[in-house]
Order: sequence, then structure tokens, then C-alpha cells
Amino acid sequence: MTLPELTPAQRTEVELLARGKAEKSRTLRDLKLPETPESAHTLLLRLGVWNEARTPYADRLGASLTHLTLDVPDFAPEQRLDLSHLPAYAIDDEGNRDPDDAIGIEALPGGLTRLWVHVSDVAALVPPDSELDLEARARGATLYLPDQTIGMLPDALVEKTGLGLHETMPALSISLDLDADGNADAVDVALTTVRITRLTYLGAQARLEAGEEPFVTLARLARASKELRDSEGALSIDLPEVKIRADEHGATVTPLPKPEMRFVVQECMTLAGWAAAIYADDHDIPLPFATQADPSREVRGDGLGAQWARRKTLARTRFQPSPGPHSGMGLDLYAQATSPMRRYLDLVVHQQLRAALTGREPLDGKVVAAHIAQATLNADATRQAERLSRKHHTLRYAATQPEREWEAVVVDRRGPQATLLIPELAYDLPLSTPAPVGTVLKVRLVDVNLPALSMRARTV
Repeated sequence: MTLPELTPAQRTEVELLARGKAEKSRTLRDLKLPETPESAHTLLLRLGVWNEARTPYADRLGASLTHLTLDVPDFAPEQRLDLSHLPAYAIDDEGNRDPDDAIGIEALPGGLTRLWVHVSDVAALVPPDSELDLEARARGATLYLPDQTIGMLPDALVEKTGLGLHETMPALSISLDLDADGNADAVDVALTTVRITRLTYLGAQARLEAGEEPFVTLARLARASKELRDSEGALSIDLPEVKIRADEHGATVTPLPKPEMRFVVQECMTLAGWAAAIYADDHDIPLPFATQADPSREVRGDGLGAQWARRKTLARTRFQPSPGPHSGMGLDLYAQATSPMRRYLDLVVHQQLRAALTGREPLDGKVVAAHIAQATLNADATRQAERLSRKHHTLRYAATQPEREWEAVVVDRRGPQATLLIPELAYDLPLSTPAPVGTVLKVRLVDVNLPALSMRARTV
């Protein structure tokens, strides 16, 4: 096909269809091309109007690509529990720019250990139905793309509330008094002042392996907690994860290391969500409680095939203003409570807890339910845009290495068709092969098609 010369108006028309902002394109119809966003995307690439770095998925799904620039108020003076004498650590991936949680411990009489999970006090600056709150609700979550991050809230708010960005910080802190076996004797929530040290997972892991406190005790408590949740039916899915970075010049995909401290932090965040839910239930505070039905079937084994199958048995997490069991967590009630600057429903949890702590009336259950419905819809678009953009840049990365041999594992079968998982890319794709689940194959990746978000694997 001879490439056409497009007028500026035709180019705009085709771009609108590629971005999902139009349903039809007379230009594509005249060229006898399908009037689809994928066909428009293909034409724009072939004409050089767009390059391979361009991703249209956030536009198509209605996820905002605009950075918020609203004014952010300062923290107002208020009574807080001073915990600045207790060491606490915000542990994240290298390069993290929005540290919103930190962990520490405090020894108590009787052999108990108080686990502190400090969370940035975003709700102090973002009350319900404020302009900042309405914007955050309209987005639902921060949009993390391989080439940029679009915050749910302004960067200025992250600067003011991020833990460890200043010598001492206001926080909303959740505590659990735990015995040596991980059983909780008491839970509490308080407005606090904290002093936070920032660490990477690998830095914290090095201190754990050196036998330093509080990392040794944190790891012991996390293991005990996980054993208790496992005994209640909690499911752990251990599949490969990667970090994807992209710019105008290319994309990279790097396997994400999984040191034990990553698990320790995740377990502490789970305990904080459980404690927040218990506190809210005890005080009749409506929250966006996270619930999950039982898995559709039991899957045994620990290989990648079993992990893949186990993930497919999980029901979607649902949010409701009253507590209910969360099967995957192995908990009788649970609320996501540790990412209020990145997830809107976490912010609602904080707004509700903060209202109760300061003597104000929390939102009633009907209002919380309405916020859940709106934010969930918007967050779904954000998560889908992230997934498609990550896939796009993974294809860009694979396309630069057509001769590379990748290790792939058969993780599922449907008749003659198998699903392969490439651990180094955390990417799955179909292949016609008789190989059973669990087989390791060597493949090359061919026929990369960015607009269709597809490529094929060919065994070596």
C-alpha cells in the first residue's frame, strides 16, 4: 500500500480515532482500512506521525493524563502523639517518589511487641468533598505508566505528606500489640508525629541479614502472622514481577528482586489493614471494607503452573461499607489503609478514621458506598491503562531482541493451545505445542505488532 499524504485535518481525525475519542474515520474508510483505533494507530506509526513510544491506552480508557496543580494547604496545629523517639523505616523500591507508609516496633511489658505502621496523614489536607478530594475521587488512583507517573493528588501534596521527606512528619499511625506467635492482643489508631528513615528493600535486606534490629523482630513477626493467616486459608500467589521503564529512545524490562524484606513490609501492611478494619468495626465507623469470596477451587503445588492456576481461582476483591471476610487474605475483615496518596479508597479510610479521632461525624454508609462506586469505576480505568501500557512497552523491548532466546514455562493448556509465561518479562502468550504444564521451553519472540498488542513465540 502506498502511504498517503494526510492533511492536518485528516491527521487530527485519525489521531482522535486512535486515542478512542472518535468512533469513525472518513479518512480510513476512503483508504479502505478498518475504522478501528488499532488501524488508526498502525497508520500513524507507518506515516511517522506517532513513534513507538506513544501509548494511547489511557486516552482510550478515560484515565487522566493531566498533572494536578491545585493548591495544597499546610498542616493545621492539632494534638498528636509524639512517636519521634521510636525508629521507623519507609522501605520502598529504589527511586520511589511517594513514600506513604513506614514500619517500626516498640517493646511492651509481658513479652508483647507493638508493631507500628505509620501512614502519611493525607486526610489532614484532603477532607471529604474538598476540591482535592473530588479530583482524587475522579481519578480513583495514581496512574503509573512506564514513561511517567500521573498522581491522584498534586506533587506538592506528596512533598508535604511523604514520610521521610522532612525531619519529622505528621502521620496516622496504626498499632497492633502482638505476642511471639503473631496473635494480636490489642489494636489502636492515633494521630502522631514520627521520625522516618527511608531505605530501599535491598538496603533493609542487608540490615536484616546482618542481624540488626528492628529488622530481625519485624521479620519474625511477619512470618508468624503469615503462618496464622495461612492456617485460615490465605492464598499466596508468587508469580514473576518486573520493573518496566520507557522513554522516547526505548524500553527496558528488569526482573524485580524479591528479598524477604519485601514480604515483611507487605505483611505489615496487611496487618495494618486488618487492624484498621477491627478499629472501625469496634467504633461503628463505615469504611470501604475490602472483601473477597472463597476461591472457585483448590489448587495444589508451588510451581509456576500451580501459581498461575491458583490466581485464576480468586474472585475479585469487592468494597462495601460494612465488614466481611476476605478469603485471599485469610482474614475475617480487612480494609486497604496504607496508600492514601495513591488509592482513593485508602484516602476514604483515613478520612473516616480521622473524623472519629477528632470528634467529628464520619460519613454515613450510603455516602461511603457512593464513593466506592465512583472511585472503583475510575480506578479500574487507571489499572487497565497501566496494564496495556506495560504490555506495549514490553513488546517494544522484545522487538529489539529478535534473536534472543527466552526461557518460557508452560503454565496452562486448552486443547492443542498452551499458555507460556516468560519469567524475565512477566509476560504470557499463546503457543501451539503438546508440551505439558510445567515444561520449560526456549523460544524466540517474533511478529511484534504494537497497535494490536500482540507477538508470537517460536520454539528454538
